[in-house]
Amino acid sequence: MQGRYEQFSFIVSVINRQIQKIERDEMIKFGHKGAFAQYLMIMRHHPDGITASQLSELCDKDKAAVSRVLAEMTEKGLVLRKTENDTAYRAKLVLTEEGHRIAEIVSQRGMQAVDAVGNELSNEERKNFYSTLDYIASKLQLISKEGIPQE
Repeated sequence: MQGRYEQFSFIVSVINRQIQKIERDEMIKFGHKGAFAQYLMIMRHHPDGITASQLSELCDKDKAAVSRVLAEMTEKGLVLRKTENDTAYRAKLVLTEEGHRIAEIVSQRGMQAVDAVGNELSNEERKNFYSTLDYIASKLQLISKEGIPQE
């Protein structure tokens, strides 16, 4: 018999892998890596720019990995670095027009996927699901930060 932890972690893992596959499949259409999708989605919500450090925190990725991906995205014309006082230190990163265009399309495709899998749920079921998922995510973030409570 599978325990709650195993069931929960397996289901979350499957969902995460499938989201990554969908992102990869969509980004390949533009000749880009699937890893770019998450960064594009977050950056599109920061039109005035976001620092690499902030992006690292929001994506829950280490700064070196974020830096490598941002270098690639800049080279491919998806991201620009807005320097202040002629320095790249703490520079804000913004999406280029092409970055915005791709982010918008990938976001729309993601929404189509979410709509397709949830089209049989009522609005109330969907509201409860997201509320519960948000609660679980917040509690897991707290536990990962503070440790598992002792019984």
